[in-house]
Amino acid sequence: MSKDKKDLLQGTLDLLVMRILKAGSRHGYDIVKRIELLSEDTIRVGEGSLYPSLHRLEKRGYVQAHWAQSETGRRAKFYNLTPEGKSMVQEKESYWLEFTSAVNLVLKNA
Repeated sequence: MSKDKKDLLQGTLDLLVMRILKAGSRHGYDIVKRIELLSEDTIRVGEGSLYPSLHRLEKRGYVQAHWAQSETGRRAKFYNLTPEGKSMVQEKESYWLEFTSAVNLVLKNA
């Protein structure tokens, strides 16, 4: 992945993680795979980026974690949005859509 893509990802990873969790509780590996699938393998998230993001979101009160059994039968830490997280993801999502629309206008009309 190019440096530009990595910089973009670092600035938007919290939003992507919260958006994935908006659909329901998931463990770390599942979050990573979901982002890859939905981005058609354009965005790849490593553990070194995902877990700091999850911890940051947890510290801010947007995400909470609990231990449960995964689909493979192994014990895993699952994450889900708190009510504050649900509110924040909607706010950040609206901002992101407005911002990217403006960037697209500049790219199209410059």
